[in-house]
Formats: sequence, C-alpha cells, structure tokens
Amino acid sequence: MIGKIGLIAGNGRFPIIFAQSARKKGVEIVAIGINEETSKELEKFVNKIYWLGVGELERLLKILREENIRSVVMAGQVKHKLLFDNDVKIDKRMQFLLGGLKNKKTDSIIGAVARLLRLSGIKVLSSITFLSEYLPERGVLTKALPDKRQLKDIEFGRRIAKVIAGLDLGQSIAVKDMVVLAVESIEGTDEAIRRAAKYGKEGIVVIKVTKPRQDMRFDVPVIGPDTIKLLQEVKASCLAIEAKKTLIIDNEETLKLADEAGLAIVAI
Repeated sequence: MIGKIGLIAGNGRFPIIFAQSARKKGVEIVAIGINEETSKELEKFVNKIYWLGVGELERLLKILREENIRSVVMAGQVKHKLLFDNDVKIDKRMQFLLGGLKNKKTDSIIGAVARLLRLSGIKVLSSITFLSEYLPERGVLTKALPDKRQLKDIEFGRRIAKVIAGLDLGQSIAVKDMVVLAVESIEGTDEAIRRAAKYGKEGIVVIKVTKPRQDMRFDVPVIGPDTIKLLQEVKASCLAIEAKKTLIIDNEETLKLADEAGLAIVAI
C-alpha cells in the first residue's frame, strides 16, 4: 500500500483526475505545481502543494527530500518549448542536466529527470496508477460510426503517426483523403489540429498514438472535453486513439460532447 506520493503536475485536468483517484484509495498527495503550467484548481484535491518554476530542478529535489517522498508520479504535459524561453529561470542543476544530454527531445529531458530522481532514491510510478477505468477498450466509443473514408484515413495515418512518434517528434497527426495535413511537433496537438484544418477545411481525421516504446510513467496520451471542443470548432469528422493506452479525462462529458457534434471517436 502506497501511503504518500509526490505529484509533479503539468497542465490540463490529468493531474486533478489522478489526485482525485489516488485520494479515494487513501493515498496522501503532496503536489508540486509548475507556475507556468499547472491549474490552481489542483490545490483543492491534494493534501499539500508547492509551486515552482519549470526550470527549478534543485528546489524540486529539495521539496521531495524534505517531505520524505519515495514515490512520485508525473501527470500532465509540461510544454517542451518553455525550457527555451529566455524569460523562464533555469537553475544550475537544470542547466547541468540539459548540458549533459545528447539531444533536447522530450523523452531525453524527462528520462534524465527520472534517472536523477531514481539516483536520489525516488521511484517514478506510472502516471496511470489508479486510473485503469479511464483507459478505453478497443472499439467505437461514440454514436457516430467512422465511414469507409475515415477508416482508410485512420489506417493510413496510424502507420505514419507511429513512425513520427518513434522519432519523438509528436504523437498526433491529421489527415484527409489519405493526405497528411499536419504532424504534431513542439507546438502541441491543438496547434497541429488548427494548422491541419487551415489546409483540409472540414472533415479532417485526427489520429493520436503512443510511441513504439512508450514509457507509461510519463507523457501518456490524453483527450478530454477541450479536445472535442476544438475538433468541433474546426469541424473535424473523426478522432482515433489507442485502446488501453490513451487517457480520457471526464469520460462522460467528453463522449457526450462528441455525440452532440456528430464526431466519431474510435479506439484502435
């Protein structure tokens, strides 16, 4: 039984959903919120919260030591590009970590932080611990069914998305009529979708996948109501996600919004 967990929280509702589920299991949650990313709402769902900047690695380690935390979860995205923002303070410990990397890809940075935590005696748990009910089984999740064109686009886009994800460039791709309209990069999924709609207009198909060697301790693909609202805004026709490997935040609301929009969601 895990009695106390440190929650390193990024943006979105993922950290909140995790905190709610963990507390139902009787787990004490000490959260570390990122000033540039984390919702203030998280404070309501944790036992204690500290706030720091995305580049304050030394302070993060100090908090975990002082709280005697031996297990942490990283939940929610932290924008990769923040580490290249001149207005963001990067402490000496983070500078040293970044300077020792062969590249600055997301996996490389997060992996290096995880190794540092392990060397400090802190275990990084899977971010879907306590969240199995939020991972959909394979099949169509909405009232709307994908048509033949959309199914062809899904199969076409899935293969390409897997290659792109394997290169750690991004995990989402948008296609239409078997033409790639946009591939997610450092700008994130939402901006990639908007870019795709600019070229493909109505009816784009978005495919979100895991990396071939996805480390479920970090960066689990997530969709939720905001995803559906954006897809409705750009008049997308279908969203494909990976079964048992994609987290659906606020599942009931997400699927209700999709049904109202006539959007097909399929877990592949």
